[in-house]
Amino acid sequence: MTILLVFLGGTIGAPVRYLLDRAVQRRHESVFPWGTLTVNLIGCLVLGLLTGAARSLPADMVVFAGTGICGAFTTFSTFGYETTRLLEEGSLLEAGLNALVSLLAGVLAAAAGYALGVGL
Repeated sequence: MTILLVFLGGTIGAPVRYLLDRAVQRRHESVFPWGTLTVNLIGCLVLGLLTGAARSLPADMVVFAGTGICGAFTTFSTFGYETTRLLEEGSLLEAGLNALVSLLAGVLAAAAGYALGVGL
């Protein structure tokens, strides 16, 4: 049953990630990967929220939404690729900012989500 919940969640998270990434990136005429940053920060916040609220949620819901949806919605591989691409293009400042902001803001978003989830 768990694998089915992860699979079903992933079928939601992956296309939503793609559509949101493209929608955000279209609004910015810059080499900075705003779309990937946006989806990853939202995913960190939501996963933190789910983790914080896990004691009061059904375990199947946490697996479906956390591992399935958030797992497919967020993307470390695209973050790594885009940071490398920025470096190769000579956009050193943007690459450094992408790495730093993604890490720091991601951890802060997860912590904020967790705190909100525990409070539920």
